Amino acid sequence: MEESFLCQWSVFPSILAIFQWWGFNVTVIIMNKWIFRKLEFHYPLSVSCVHFISSAIGAYLVIKVLKLKPLVIVEPGDRWWRIFPMSSIFCVNIVLGNVSLRYIPVSFMQIIKSFTPATTVFLQWLIWRKHFDWRIWVSLIPIVGGILFTSMTELSFNTIGFCAALFGCLATSTKTILAESLLHGYNFDSINMVYYMAPFATMILALPALVLEGSGVIGWLHTCPSLFLSLAIIFGSGVFAFCLNFSIFYVIQNTTAVTFNVAGNLKVAVAIACSWLIFRNPVSVMNIAGCAATLLGCTFYGYIRHMLSQQTQGTPRAKMEFTPFVNEKLNDKV
Repeated sequence: MEESFLCQWSVFPSILAIFQWWGFNVTVIIMNKWIFRKLEFHYPLSVSCVHFISSAIGAYLVIKVLKLKPLVIVEPGDRWWRIFPMSSIFCVNIVLGNVSLRYIPVSFMQIIKSFTPATTVFLQWLIWRKHFDWRIWVSLIPIVGGILFTSMTELSFNTIGFCAALFGCLATSTKTILAESLLHGYNFDSINMVYYMAPFATMILALPALVLEGSGVIGWLHTCPSLFLSLAIIFGSGVFAFCLNFSIFYVIQNTTAVTFNVAGNLKVAVAIACSWLIFRNPVSVMNIAGCAATLLGCTFYGYIRHMLSQQTQGTPRAKMEFTPFVNEKLNDKV
């Protein structure tokens, strides 16, 4: 009886970790879409800058002030030839995600992001000539097919938003691949990653945001009917974006690889459902079928990857790798 109670209690941290991860992720996505649609703040570069600044401050407070976790020490020279290139790709990835949210529904954007495993495998095979088990290629069929079907039946299709989301997948895959060589020897987790990369990303994005969107932002500040509330929502999205990074660190520590993969795909379904309830974007039955095929394909892909890794390692049950770049599902930050 006591052992049963302890077993049930040990599951509680995992459940809590998954739900708080879902909560932060869905909140950030919905807030960003609300900023672009309801507040009519049509400036994704500026929103991304707010997120980077908030994340940089948050990571500094966690690591330096609160001292909640150890800091990975990166030498000054490595910061420029390792961290800076990764920050550039990190910046492009986040910006493209926000640009896609500006033009297409949350549901469509989330499904396109599920294309990341396919682009990662294809780039590794094409450029690095990496060999993959035939089951990996088979698992990609429902992902690619589901996304093609969803795109053809999407009632709110927008070319700019679609291309931004698709190139965002390529940026995510590139980041995942390059991290294996650029960050070799550094055991980065999500908080240390943000601590080093967010300041560089802010520096990279600040000038383009000022030049391309500065006049528009100033005009919006003069015409916004409820300025204080709108700014609170915009900066609040930055705070929640940082909390999302921290929640990823927590969920990795408390779940296994299979659980993490399944929870990640269910999270996409939760985000799609919440966005539809709030924004009521038109969705067809065929569109829902395409989304379901994509998510099932992602789950199957994650299962195959996990099964093959267990065969290689020879261990019956393993925790997630503590390197957020290597796992596609960790590219959640918005």
